[in-house]
Amino acid sequence: MTTTRRRTAVAATVLALAAGLTACGSGATPSNSPATADGTGAAKPTGAVTVFAAASLKGSFTDLGKKFEAANPGVKVTFNFGGSSALAQSIVSGAPADVFAAASPATMKTVTDAKAAAGDPKVFVRNTLEIAVPKGNPRHITGLKDLTGVKTALCAKEVPCGAAALKALEAGGVNLTPVTLEQDVKGALTKVELGEVDASLVYKTDVKADAAKIDGVSFPEAEKAVNDYPIAALAKAPNAAAAAAFVTYIRSAEAKQVLGEAGFQTP
Repeated sequence: MTTTRRRTAVAATVLALAAGLTACGSGATPSNSPATADGTGAAKPTGAVTVFAAASLKGSFTDLGKKFEAANPGVKVTFNFGGSSALAQSIVSGAPADVFAAASPATMKTVTDAKAAAGDPKVFVRNTLEIAVPKGNPRHITGLKDLTGVKTALCAKEVPCGAAALKALEAGGVNLTPVTLEQDVKGALTKVELGEVDASLVYKTDVKADAAKIDGVSFPEAEKAVNDYPIAALAKAPNAAAAAAFVTYIRSAEAKQVLGEAGFQTP
């Protein structure tokens, strides 16, 4: 082969390689590339994701779980709702879970202190207390001081709604002896529904969700006991990719709208 022919052959090879590189960079996706969740190259989550969440999140998270599944075919979200303190202890004890959404930083701290969280938890909503009373408010309760003369249910002090109630009562200078201490906010609310107590201190969001059965009484001391709700993927999550995607979704604009409609406040 002459020098001229060799140069021609090399030039043709270079042009062919350049054409191939241009095609790859033109936006075309190779057939064996994974689907992406958001255009950033992160693969869409698949499989089961288990979320441990505070009882007060049940309505909102159930709705958001369905929306997350619809946006991510192949994902199945399973929830375990309950008192945040009990859920935190379960996680620390090794219960298989991917995500923890707590009703207070204190209960989340149980998880982070045990190095069971993957990264720093993020506060995604806030919640305040109201006095739940039977429809029509038959005992004419107008504030915390009225609770001293009626049968009242509180959450246990270890539970975020109980800790918040104690802060509010202290702020109001009210010394209250409840007739029952419940392990989560739903338990305290149910006592009012069943007519077993005259009132209970629960979250504003729970009163709103149960408005067909109970009424709510606002009180100024509630502003002294606002609860932040943190969320975190867990260090030993069986499905780490789906856990991270769910946490990101809960902090999205769509999720904030659903949570806001339920009565939660934006942090």
